Amino acid sequence: MTVSSFMPAVTQMIYDMGLQAHLEGITFECPAEALQEKQVAVRYKLEGKTLTSEEINTIFSETKAAGETLYYVDEPVLETIAPDIIFTQDVCDVCQIDTECVAASAYKLPKIPELISITPNSLDDVFDNALTIAKAMQQEAVGVNYIEGLKQRIYNIVDKQRERRIQPKSVMLLEWIDPIFNCGHWIPHQIGYAGGIDLLSHPSGDSIVIPWDKIVKYNPEVIIIAPCGYTTERTLQDMCFLEEKPEWNSLKAVKNNQVYLADFDMFTQSSAGTLVNGIECLAAMIHPEYFEAPNSLASKFCNYNTLKSVSS
Repeated sequence: MTVSSFMPAVTQMIYDMGLQAHLEGITFECPAEALQEKQVAVRYKLEGKTLTSEEINTIFSETKAAGETLYYVDEPVLETIAPDIIFTQDVCDVCQIDTECVAASAYKLPKIPELISITPNSLDDVFDNALTIAKAMQQEAVGVNYIEGLKQRIYNIVDKQRERRIQPKSVMLLEWIDPIFNCGHWIPHQIGYAGGIDLLSHPSGDSIVIPWDKIVKYNPEVIIIAPCGYTTERTLQDMCFLEEKPEWNSLKAVKNNQVYLADFDMFTQSSAGTLVNGIECLAAMIHPEYFEAPNSLASKFCNYNTLKSVSS
């Protein structure tokens, strides 16, 4: 069996479960390990271009409004691979190639593959998706063990909060800075498991633009900034858009030194393992007096003031 993954999160889960021997054909955004080993079959029309957050948002919005896409299938490569299954997605046609676009190319192949759309809305959906992938690859037991191990890590965090009677904190996680987007889908569930609550979020739904005055009125105790596709270093370049806001320095999170920058893959990449990594890091950001992230994840987030002082 040969499978292709046109969703970075699926590629990550296939590697996490040790099933990558069956994988061939990925996207340009897939994890580095996969990019070194597998053929890229999905490309991006803006590859190699350096754009600001505002420019990226404008280009994606205009492209979507025109009914077009910035992604395309490298059809000669896909024909060479001849996969039995292609994992696609329909969560976001802005960030990644969708099933409709993939189908247009896949149905031209001499051997038409099965298309399986991985389209989670909640954290539970993400765990179910991992099992779907394992079943499709005829490795259901591997998927069950993978999920059980990840859920135990979550239970450890929840149990500690219960034992120590840790009170939840008000949190806001931003999926984009310019314009400001709240967090949606599974991220509010991650925040909940980590001991926080984001009242401006959209659980199990799309993230949306949030007016600055709503954030000022909400005045969260913790702010976490993890723009989709950005590492902490890239996010740092756009922090001026927030610091220029007149009320920025009066926010509780800013005054209490609880503003954090975090790598996107722990939140907007819906692979079960990276999302559990995100929960462990969120617990350390929201309740640093009680939780510490594993050493392997220490570089995935940073206190904003600390990162700013090191970079200056």
